[in-house]
Amino acid sequence: MTDQKDIRTAGLMKRLKVLKDKVVERREQFEKLMEFVEKETVYLTAPASTKYHLNCEQGLLEHSINVAETMLKIKAAIAPEISDESCVIVALMHDLGKTGMPGNPLYIKNPPDSKYKNPYYWNGNLTYLSVPVRSLYLVAQRFPLTEEEVQAIVYHDGQYVEDNRSVATNETPLTLLLQYADTWSGFVLEENFDFLVSSASQMV
Repeated sequence: MTDQKDIRTAGLMKRLKVLKDKVVERREQFEKLMEFVEKETVYLTAPASTKYHLNCEQGLLEHSINVAETMLKIKAAIAPEISDESCVIVALMHDLGKTGMPGNPLYIKNPPDSKYKNPYYWNGNLTYLSVPVRSLYLVAQRFPLTEEEVQAIVYHDGQYVEDNRSVATNETPLTLLLQYADTWSGFVLEENFDFLVSSASQMV
């Protein structure tokens, strides 16, 4: 019998495929990037955070999909001239840095009997890079990003991050769309993350 975890995984992968199919002009390069992402990193299983939104298995995948779908909806309403392709690329890749490096994940699962209440902890054995910078590092080696896509990935946290003050008032429309879609997904769509974490823990 198919369990709830399998149903959730199938649903996420179906939504991911719909999004990936929107990348047309750079399809071949994107397919190679996604092959790396899905086979050599923990993108498909990693949490979206250690203790905040979607801090559960597959949380990063779900968050990335949520951001992409939200971004496309906003774009369709107020900026239809921006390509679906760029929206999908930056949304799916903006938090790729949360996977860490191949064979060395950023988030490590605490054992069930751990004294720490958070399900994951930060891996201190990685060279420190902010998540957006690591995302860019992983993507740019393998995929031809536009300047606008680079800006969107690096500054997707907006003015919540002190380091991003330098881009204030110089954001491109793509960056602004990603910032809002990311915020909406994390603070609204994924607000009830305690329930999602509880449900995910019961699925394991």
